[in-house]
Amino acid sequence: MDSMRLIEQWPVHNAAAAVVATDGTVLGRHGETDRVFRLASVTKPLTAYTALIAIEEGVVELDTPAGPPGATIRHLLAHAAGLSFSEHKVLAPPGRRRMYSNAGFEQLGDALAEHSGIPFAAYQDEALFQPLTMTHTRLTGSPGAGGESTVDDLVLFAAELQQPKLIAPETLAQATQVVFPGLDGVLPGFGHQRPNDWGLGFELRDHKSPHWTGKNSSPRTFGHFGQSGTFLWVDPDARAACVALTDRNFGPWAAEVWPAFTDAVLAELATT
Repeated sequence: MDSMRLIEQWPVHNAAAAVVATDGTVLGRHGETDRVFRLASVTKPLTAYTALIAIEEGVVELDTPAGPPGATIRHLLAHAAGLSFSEHKVLAPPGRRRMYSNAGFEQLGDALAEHSGIPFAAYQDEALFQPLTMTHTRLTGSPGAGGESTVDDLVLFAAELQQPKLIAPETLAQATQVVFPGLDGVLPGFGHQRPNDWGLGFELRDHKSPHWTGKNSSPRTFGHFGQSGTFLWVDPDARAACVALTDRNFGPWAAEVWPAFTDAVLAELATT
């Protein structure tokens, strides 16, 4: 794909990326796709998907109490448990505000470990990484931001997000629809959003502006970006997904080049 050449203009030392069709076919690649990068918050979709597997296996339910008093697995996945960003401190009652929280995903991991009887990282490896043969992906820290992986591995995950085999399609559909509609909140790096719609661990494009995906990304687009300069999006209308990993932390550079790159990818997909 010619659009992949735009990555050569990004102000980073190393970047790798791929565009993936719904059937798992890689439509374009750039860089060292077997290079291991820090994922930062792109860890969250992996953690969320592990939680969805656990729900289908009967380990927990969405309404299983977890986190602060009154909160559930559903609240933690949707950043609606009222926890602060990094401290395990309650700032609001569950379900009242969309408060993006690494601490919430840490408490989610703790809850899954408690109910499964298996350390979360081990459960995730057995339930998600091994079945998808994501051999270079591992959780080395927080379930909210402590993952590392390669583009090649995330291509496998992106294919799963388009044609799920580890969970029912209906489960994924539920996870990529708005949970607790109407909640306002801050999308890190892009300011206050009204509303700040979120699914079960997946950030939803909807009609947010500004945003890290493209101006022409469909409202049904879902995914996540990370402060380590990483992103993964799935656009069901374009019938494709895109993964990009870099070695430069997120900043104004990313907010500028990522949307333009995404729009270029979408334009090229529309002509093929």
